[in-house]
Amino acid sequence: MKFIFTLLILIFSITHASARDYLITDFGAIGDGLTNNTSSIQLAINKAWEAGGGKVVIPKGKFISGTIFLKSNVQVYFQKGAKLIGSLNPDDYKKVGKWKALIIAHKTSNVSLIGKGCIDGRGDKLALKIDSLFHAGQIDSADYNFIEKRPKYYLRPLLIEFLECQNSVVQGITLLKSSCWVQTYELCNHLKIQDITVDSDTYWNNDGIDIVDCKNVQISDCDINASDDGICIKSEDWTRERFCDSITISNCSVRSSASAIKLGTSSVSHMRNISIRNIKVYDTYRSAIAIEAMQGGIVENILVENITATNTGNAIFMRIGQIRGAKHPGKLRNIVLRKIKVQVPFDRPDKAYTIRGPSLPFFHNVFPSSITGIVDHPIESVLLEDISIIYPGRGKAAYANLPLNRISDVPELPTKYPEFSMFGELPAWGFYVRHVEGLKMKNVTIRVKKADYRPAVVVDDAKGLKFDNLKIKGDKKNDTVFIKNVQ
Repeated sequence: MKFIFTLLILIFSITHASARDYLITDFGAIGDGLTNNTSSIQLAINKAWEAGGGKVVIPKGKFISGTIFLKSNVQVYFQKGAKLIGSLNPDDYKKVGKWKALIIAHKTSNVSLIGKGCIDGRGDKLALKIDSLFHAGQIDSADYNFIEKRPKYYLRPLLIEFLECQNSVVQGITLLKSSCWVQTYELCNHLKIQDITVDSDTYWNNDGIDIVDCKNVQISDCDINASDDGICIKSEDWTRERFCDSITISNCSVRSSASAIKLGTSSVSHMRNISIRNIKVYDTYRSAIAIEAMQGGIVENILVENITATNTGNAIFMRIGQIRGAKHPGKLRNIVLRKIKVQVPFDRPDKAYTIRGPSLPFFHNVFPSSITGIVDHPIESVLLEDISIIYPGRGKAAYANLPLNRISDVPELPTKYPEFSMFGELPAWGFYVRHVEGLKMKNVTIRVKKADYRPAVVVDDAKGLKFDNLKIKGDKKNDTVFIKNVQ
């Protein structure tokens, strides 16, 4: 894969070295932070495309724009100090497929967004403007989420959408303040996202990066701060002919008011051959790593290693389920998690966020990591190796209680949206395991800082369970591991 991406960069370099630059100010753009420059920027892109390719340059300045459409063999280059700023007029945004976005690439080849400037969606102001249109009677009630009291996601523009694109590069730029997901890449092949900064703790559904049914993807050296999932991999192709394959995520920093790295909540088709390495997670409300198979697809051959997570609400969450009308549960198998260190706090880790995940409506003690299939659909072949998780303890039965003699009271909930808190109070403080075949824990250390009424590890219904140097520290109880229905 590395050779392919090196060749991709070389192709971009050769293509753009022989092509001319198209400065957007030469086409009438004005960087005064007031003028709408949509037509001027689009004209520069179109001219470069008509000439067979070229570099469209956004210079230092504040350039307001609505939706612009990228074209094949065109690089958009942001000079230092360049700012592309989203219009606050909802009518200035267009869509291809289900998403509106500030920048759209559809069925392009050899497109890139590169440079040292930034894209600012002004998502808080734009989303509130859209919200006001509903209250003024200009948005249909079918397009409004009455429970969450906000316009539905498809009315709120992303910053970037690439759909059915080949050989794409996004590098160096800063993405600020989206009104929905920050950026999505769907049905793309050979995609490189490198050295970008995402800072979007602005409004609801602010996922940092979403990859949907893409192949040959490299995400590296990115800094993500998002009020929803940090980096999220999805599959939504009901034909199951297109799926996620050969995706590498490395050397990234993630802060999230949901989960830092998440795979498979949307998993209609398949996800395979995914590696996640060298990730720093901090101040994250939900899971550092969430791997799920929830809509009938197969999630397999996943490697996660060298993860350090501090002040993160949950370490590891793995789940099989059957949501959103899926005809059958998914499959989750061949998962390796290695060299992971997590520190779980007692208090809510995202309390400093502007947009915080919703509080839970029930009393609970700190949640353990969990690995849970469903009846007759176990998670298969999981290796946890060189794992260290520190828990705060302080679990009190008087606050919330699920004793071992009521372990069958833990609900199955196959059709419920997957979250580490979905089962309510769990009977373990370190790991809760149910419906799993072929789980090996090797050199796993879990430590509790203060006393917790629960055992460290609870296993209910497992085959091929193996503990190799499992260490439990800080728990003074005689029985720290509870095993039931294990073959």
